[in-house]
Amino acid sequence: MIRRTILEWKSIGYGEAADEMPAAAADRIAAVAAASPLAGRGRGGVLEHGRKALRARGVVGVIAAQGCALEILPKIDIPGVDGAQATGSIRRRLVHMLAVALDLKIDAGQVTALDWQRETLLEILIRLFSEKLVDAVRQGMPRRYVEHADDLSMLRGRLNVTRQFTTLAVEPSRLACRFDALTPDIALNRIMKAAVTRLSRIAGTTDNQRRLRELAFAYADIADVSVAALRWDGVTLDRTNARWRELLNLARLLLGDRFQTTSAGGSDGFSLLFEMNTLFEEYVARMLRRALADTDLGRVSQGGRLYCLENDNRRGLFQTRPDILIKRGDAVVQIIDTKWKRISARIDDPKQGVSQADVYQMMAYGRLYACDQLMLLYPHHPGLSGREGMQEMHRITGSASFLSTSTIDVAIDDRIHHRLLAITKAAGTTFPATTE
Repeated sequence: MIRRTILEWKSIGYGEAADEMPAAAADRIAAVAAASPLAGRGRGGVLEHGRKALRARGVVGVIAAQGCALEILPKIDIPGVDGAQATGSIRRRLVHMLAVALDLKIDAGQVTALDWQRETLLEILIRLFSEKLVDAVRQGMPRRYVEHADDLSMLRGRLNVTRQFTTLAVEPSRLACRFDALTPDIALNRIMKAAVTRLSRIAGTTDNQRRLRELAFAYADIADVSVAALRWDGVTLDRTNARWRELLNLARLLLGDRFQTTSAGGSDGFSLLFEMNTLFEEYVARMLRRALADTDLGRVSQGGRLYCLENDNRRGLFQTRPDILIKRGDAVVQIIDTKWKRISARIDDPKQGVSQADVYQMMAYGRLYACDQLMLLYPHHPGLSGREGMQEMHRITGSASFLSTSTIDVAIDDRIHHRLLAITKAAGTTFPATTE
């Protein structure tokens, strides 16, 4: 099995060396990447399939094809480490971001036991899922009462009068019964079985394969349902099965219902891909929710939904969805848009590489939501002079509004929600006094 790892926006050349990908394997990897909905119209949104190399774009994860796999990791600078140790640390940070975004709890024992330097992101996620599922199954599968209808020799439940006196009128020895029976063959268990079935085809490590075989045996009596036909809306989580919430979130991730998409699996290939823009936004939003929990402020992600324009019939056009609104009561006090891209130090570029379209968008947000505190939040990197936090503050011409460009260092997980709170406070309390 040929396995290679690169960072987003980096290239891997064709060849037989340890840091290259054989051309035939690269073709297979590129074909799987092009089949993903994340590939976009030009089919190059995941990988650029060049004449001499494959180049990753702003999507991370794992792409597997027959006999080969390519892991794409986010470009996160880990201070003081390099090589395999740095790669392992990046995987750890990426899994942490996914855990926050999906409300997953990974205890210290699991984190210590994971082989971050040698296992790919896919194998790590399979291990987390299979270990949690084994523990849950040992405590008992969830069951529910489901209504059944059957013709029996003795009455069970209640009689189906219509069927009894029509279809069974000539067969009085049989009774048309309707009754509730406790069964494990429910939507939640069907989702778990679908995840086990898919992962069994792509797991590479011996331990993962062993756990998945055990789970396949445990779910043998559960109906096989295709991923497309799974009834996610049929899952009911209450106090009796709340411990399955994390597993449901992991299954949703691995079966392609959230940040990523998967192909049909099997010999044609498999992809587990995440748009870093989306993941970074969700990560920051959830961390801010924790940070604001003990304040009088609230956080709304992908909310607002005000329209930029109205036609003669008062019908809205061009709906807006700011990444994060921070509100005090009904008033919006700060708008944050997250951007998974690197800004430059001001000495290199007075605009810091900030997109003009992003500035226009933030100005529109400020006007529509009557908010004077606007922030573009980026990941911090060593190329910036100084530490994370507010990098620049600009007044929006002709108004009392200010737009800040700020950064957060995702390479450091220590008290990140408190650091985010400090960044938002800095952007809101250090405005220069207006002269108007």
